[in-house]
This record gives sequence, structure tokens and C-alpha cells, in this order.
Amino acid sequence: MQKRWWKESVVYQIYPRSFKDSNGDGVGDLRGIIEKLDYVQKLGVDVVWLCPVYQSPNDDNGYDISDYYDINNEFGTLSDWEELLAGLHDRGIKLMMDLVVNHTSDEHSWFVEARKSKDNPYRDYYIWRSGKEGREPNNWASFFGGSAWQYDEATDEYYLHLFSRKQPDLNWENPKLRAEIYTMMHWWLRKGIDGFRMDVINVISKVPGLPDAPVVTSDRYQFGGQYFVNGPRLHEFLSEMKQEVLSHYDIVTVGETPMLTTEHGIALTHEETGHLNMLFQFEHMVIDEDPNSALPHRSVQPWRLHNLKQVMTRWQKDLERKGWNSQYLTNHDTPRAVSRFGDDSQYRVESAKLLATFLHLLHGTPYVYQGEEIGMTNVRFESIEDYQDIETRTVYHELVEEKGIAPDAAMEIIYARSRDNSRTPMQWDGTLYAGFTTGTPWLKVNPNYREINVQQALTDPNSIFAYYQQLIRLRKAHPVIVYGTYDLILESHEQVYAFTRTLKDERLLVLLNFTQDTPVLTLPDEVSFDSQELLISNYGMNNDEVEGSEEIRQLTLRPFEARVYRLQ
Repeated sequence: MQKRWWKESVVYQIYPRSFKDSNGDGVGDLRGIIEKLDYVQKLGVDVVWLCPVYQSPNDDNGYDISDYYDINNEFGTLSDWEELLAGLHDRGIKLMMDLVVNHTSDEHSWFVEARKSKDNPYRDYYIWRSGKEGREPNNWASFFGGSAWQYDEATDEYYLHLFSRKQPDLNWENPKLRAEIYTMMHWWLRKGIDGFRMDVINVISKVPGLPDAPVVTSDRYQFGGQYFVNGPRLHEFLSEMKQEVLSHYDIVTVGETPMLTTEHGIALTHEETGHLNMLFQFEHMVIDEDPNSALPHRSVQPWRLHNLKQVMTRWQKDLERKGWNSQYLTNHDTPRAVSRFGDDSQYRVESAKLLATFLHLLHGTPYVYQGEEIGMTNVRFESIEDYQDIETRTVYHELVEEKGIAPDAAMEIIYARSRDNSRTPMQWDGTLYAGFTTGTPWLKVNPNYREINVQQALTDPNSIFAYYQQLIRLRKAHPVIVYGTYDLILESHEQVYAFTRTLKDERLLVLLNFTQDTPVLTLPDEVSFDSQELLISNYGMNNDEVEGSEEIRQLTLRPFEARVYRLQ
């Protein structure tokens, strides 16, 4: 396994709209990020992943791009962006930009031209089809609900949009379109960025003919993923991208790749034959969904530790010495980790630290989402009108109006699933609007900002923030955390997730109690030890917690306790 800087890095994700507002308009911006660069540096991260700041009408909060070469006016100017890049580089931090090339905004100049006529030179930059028997070209459902097709009266055809109707899919079959994208990528890389996070990159290739999806529910539209996820020319397109662009720079590339198997993951990230450095897989993000539901991603059920172990261990072992994992528990599209996988009330601090330990001790590059380092939680707004996310609003109305679910029951799903859980403004201090803005925030602030905020965290040596700093330093000090092999132990234990990391003669033991209970666990023979060093614990550093003078076999863990030992 080759040593590379992006393997040894920790990435911090910034969602600009919610990070820091510098001018009082209620929207986070580039100058707000610049104001907080010392904070980011203090955390100790190596890379910032910046969510889209390109020109956009914001139908999907920036993931609908109308100009790849300019900055959204709400966020600032290209000059502001250049100052941000320089500020990061001055602090030894790299910048990874979002690359959104499965679709554009319907306000992009390409699409404005494409819809003018069927023979327009830009028509084939997008996917157009005639209707079928007075209806859409096929029965595909959009990820955001409803049909994946939008009728365009001017030319009497439909265009494909796997996401919002204002996000028409690009036609990657067109070599001119691909060349335009590669030119744009070169432009940003020559400006000095250090890599790309590629939005839903594994849906850019569609099966020719765009056949109907199998009918598996009573819904009018069906999920057609088998015809566009990991499509037939995906590897060809990414191989071309690597040859034309990526291979010319020492950068980091990570693909957002839903519905991916480990076999696909190896093919995409293999050190010798792959196209990308690493990827985001989603299997652990669905363990609390009901697979028997007609709409699993809009359902909620209790998750089991056994399932988390199975998923993570498969990705750890299958990619070992072949590809590379990205490790994350939350991002701008998911609920907050401490509310989902921990206990955001009685044991918020302990469970947030436990989840951080889990994340940073796995094999792969850790990603920290803004606010995760201070233990920010999900939010429960009173009304659906308080939510700004297009997907959240669509889901609510679909559940209530089409499925007949009671509004209160629908809101419980929203509380658990809404993307706005992670998009509430960053909580900087206990003043009005959490110090995020002097105006009215674009999305309401979580009411718990007076107790949970950066100012509080920075004054507490035992804060979640301080613990993240320790973990990041630990990862830099011990190559075994980056390059060591992972092996699961105590596989059937229903409360404790335990594993080892091994590199040559160095071996770590990671013990994580994912419950409020105090389980007693018996270590297997191969990992019992007669001397040990406690490297980190979320209950403090006290080696006396391990009792016994010779071989240690039994341990008792406190609620949501995390311990990492170096075995000797």
C-alpha cells in the first residue's frame, strides 16, 4: 500500500450557507469562512471540503449550478474565493471543491440554449425524449419524488432530471460535453485547488434506451436505479477523466457513490487500475431504514450494532490493500451523527466522543462535518414551513397527501431524516442566532445553541472539540491508525464494537460501548494482554481502569465508553 498525503489527512467539510455570515444577510459566505480559518486550523485538520459556491439559483442549495466559472453572489466574489484559498494554504490546509457534473441548473447557459430547438448545438448536452402515449418517456421516479421527467412545451419533448426538475441531467454520451467538463476541471485545478469531491458521480452513465423500471410498488413512478447507477460506461468515462485531467495533478479525488458494492468500490479506487482515490459508500447510512417499506429512505426503524459491524467490516476487509475508504458518519445530506448513532440527551458528550473515536480509528480517511466537533444535534422544528430543504418538503407532502400518513407521524420521519438537521447554522456562541449572523438566518438556528456552541467548547479542556484535537494528533503520531490492517473481534457482542489495528509489530485495540449499559466483556485469547498503554479514552486517561497484574481478559465499559490501547 503506497503512502499518500490524502490517506494521512483528516478532512473538514464546510457547508458555506450555514457556516458563518459576514454581512448580516442571514446566509453564510466566503468572508465568513475566512474569519474562521484560525478555528479550522486549531482543530488540526489537513483538508477543507467546500460544498458548492458556484453561481446557482439555489433550487437545491448550490447543487444546481448555472455557471461553473463564477461564484454565487450570495457567497461573495471570485476574489473572495481566491483569498480563502490563499488563507487555507498559508495555514497548511488544502482545499477540495465540489464537482457537480451529473446535472446542471436549468438556468445554465447550456440548457437555456438546449431548450430553444431540437437542432440547437447544445441540445445533445442533455437527455431529451419524446413522450409515450401522452405520458413521460418512462416510469422512472426522481430521487426527490415524482417523475424523473419534465415536459418542455417549446419543443414538445421531455428532459431527464434524476433530482429536482430544475436539475436536468447532462448527457455524458456526448464527447463535446465531456470535453467542456474537463476544460472546466483544469481551470479550477490551475487556480490551485487540491482536489474534487464528485457529486453522485456513479450515476453519470445511463443504460441505452432508458427502459421502464420494474413495477415493485403501487406508486405511479418507480425507482430505476438499475438503469443509471454504476451504468455501462461509468468506468470508461472516469478512465477518460483520469487520463485527460486527474493524472496531471497531485490531488485528492473522492466520489459520492450511492448503491455501491465493495466490488465496485475496489474497481473505482484500486491503486493500480482505479480512477479515484476514495469514495463515499452509503451502506451504513441505511441501517436504520425499513427495507420492507415501499420507500425505505423515507422510513425509520431502530438500527442494530450487528448490522453496523457487518457493513463496516466488509468495507474494511474487502478494500484492504486494494482500494481506499472515506470514513464519515454525517454530512450535509444526513441527520446529525450524535442524534442518529449516539444519545443526544443524557450522554451527548460521551457518545459524540465515542463516535469520533470510531470514525478516526477505522482504516480510511476521516471526514468531519461542521458542528460534529462540538456535538451539534438534530432539530425538531414545529412546522414543515420551518424547513427549507426541497427534499424534506417534497417528502412531507408526499407522505401526507399521497400516502395518507397523519401529519404528526410524517413530522416524526422528518425529524429523523431531514437534511436540514445538518444544515442548521453553525453554533458559534450563546448570543442571538448563535453568533452565525447579525440578520435573520436563512434557516432557523437549533434552540440548543446556548448550551452547545464553539465558545463553550474552546473554554472546556474536556470538550468534544478538545477530544477531536486529541484524535487527530493521535492519528498523525501512529502510522498504524492510517496504514494498519483492521480485524473485528467480539463479532456477536450486541453492545460493544471492538476491533484491532495492526501494522508490523504495532497493534491497537479499540473498544466502543454503543449503549447506555455497562457491559462486561471477555477478550479473546489473541488480544488479551499483560501490558498495555491507554492511548485515549472519552472518560479520561487512567490505566488503572484495567485491573489485573498479569494477563487481562475481562473489562467493564461505562455508558458510551471508548478506549484505545496499544498492546505490548
